Amino acid sequence: MSSGYREAIAPGSIIILYLAQPSEKYWGILESLTPIGVTLRALNLSSFDDWVRSVLNDTEPTIGLATVFFPLTRVERLFLDEQIGQVESMAQSFERRIGRSVEEYFGLAPSEEPTN
Repeated sequence: MSSGYREAIAPGSIIILYLAQPSEKYWGILESLTPIGVTLRALNLSSFDDWVRSVLNDTEPTIGLATVFFPLTRVERLFLDEQIGQVESMAQSFERRIGRSVEEYFGLAPSEEPTN
């Protein structure tokens, strides 16, 4: 197995969520997945590039991730945001353009222990 393989989608995973009725797509960080629904810090997928540009330009944010809950009855599909072949993940695109990972940007990356 490759080092990028994950066995399960878990809180803290960066995901893409497809919703039905109405059809919508969200990208973000999974907070919880329960039998009643999905909670995530996310933005509409169509706003991703605008958000990355605002982060890159260090402008006053008008777009950002919001904590949202969707009932499981609306969830059509849920994917990990992963590289597929030569196509980079959205998180990789963010890191390439901004120079730091999504986890670092949101303070989710584990802090490194100082070495003695």
